[in-house]
Amino acid sequence: MAQQHHEMTGTGTGAGAAHEALAAHLQDQATEFLRSLRLHRESTTDAQGAEESLAAARSLRRAARRIGAALHTFRPLLDPQWSVALRPELAWLSGTLAQEHAYATRLERLLEALHRLSGPPQVPVPAAPVTSAASVAPVTVTRTAPGRPRPASADDRGGAQRGLTVGAAKAAALLERQLTLARTRAHSTALQALGSSRFHAVADSVAVLASEVPFSGATDDLEQLAARAESDLAEAVEALPLGRAGHPYNAEALAHGLHSAESAPDAQDAPWLKVRSLLRLYRYAHEVIQGPASLEPRVLDASRALNVHREAAAAASAAAQAARTPRIAPATAYALGVLHADQRHEVEAARFAFQRAWQHETVSTG
Repeated sequence: MAQQHHEMTGTGTGAGAAHEALAAHLQDQATEFLRSLRLHRESTTDAQGAEESLAAARSLRRAARRIGAALHTFRPLLDPQWSVALRPELAWLSGTLAQEHAYATRLERLLEALHRLSGPPQVPVPAAPVTSAASVAPVTVTRTAPGRPRPASADDRGGAQRGLTVGAAKAAALLERQLTLARTRAHSTALQALGSSRFHAVADSVAVLASEVPFSGATDDLEQLAARAESDLAEAVEALPLGRAGHPYNAEALAHGLHSAESAPDAQDAPWLKVRSLLRLYRYAHEVIQGPASLEPRVLDASRALNVHREAAAAASAAAQAARTPRIAPATAYALGVLHADQRHEVEAARFAFQRAWQHETVSTG
């Protein structure tokens, strides 16, 4: 790609330089979109061809996201009728192509977590041998107050571990069956989308974009428009409970995830997902102005943390959905409940990582 066109110097801040930088970025992404589409169509049906097809679909989705983000952030510079019509179509295409990969990643994440959680229990340390009757401490019986939980003993913990091990295999089989079916349906939906007239209209618009960018004639500055994206991001981050997220293992994500209402975890995750979308817009706007290599490490770390947050939240929802399957064995339901709690703890850990990355201040050595 012609990354040299993306750099903006201090002398090139006029309308002409802004149009040139934005046009170079959009045309680069449009070219990548068309190249990925060609590779996807040329891929074979064998195993190697399937991998090439998936890689091409990912590149296609990545280019569609960047074009759509540029149309959103820099919309005053572009023809409004054209950009308003194309942007939702790109979002539809990107979302449709993302489903198959998302289901595969979710299944892999859940199976790895089940394997980790249902590992062999630790062998208890044998007690020291009793040498004499005088060394035996008197046995005292303590009674717990009514309604107060009794502390878990070693036998209790061992029984719980055995129960998880028994149900983990069936839970894994249930998850694999459900998510594989969902992935197959997503694959079929993606193939239908790529062969539809709706997609061909999108591809035609992107092909035109590769040769000519329809500008509106406005003279807004790229950096000012990118600053608005940064301001929207900062406002959304201010609304997050970063003070609570800054304490590891605060159990907020787990507590909200255990509500009976199915919408409770989604509502509690929504502000974080919004920040993830705005952070992506900020990153893509920054790429237009200075290139992808100039992003701060804290922005990349924060972005990775929010990606893990979304994946863990989706995995927890999948475990909860599987636990609502009728007529499953109690051991299977128990394993899925433990898995759900584990993924909500992963959500909490991702929030903690985002808080640490976002509030990290670079120390200058002068």
